[in-house]
Amino acid sequence: MPGPPADQYTQQDTDPRAGIDEAVAGLDDLAALPLSEHVDRFEAVHTELTVALSTIDKV
Repeated sequence: MPGPPADQYTQQDTDPRAGIDEAVAGLDDLAALPLSEHVDRFEAVHTELTVALSTIDKV
C-alpha cells in the first residue's frame, strides 16, 4: 500500500541555505544558455527559497 503523497516542500535536515546557494549558482551561466532553459533555472531558485522560508518558524 503506498504511503501518503509526498509534500511538495519537504523539510530539509541540512541548512536550507546550501540549496539556495546551489540553485543561485545555476544562474551564473544563464546568459550562455538558450532562453528556453532560463525558466527551469529560475524555478529551481524559487523552489529553494520557498523551502527555506517555510522552515523559518523552526529557527
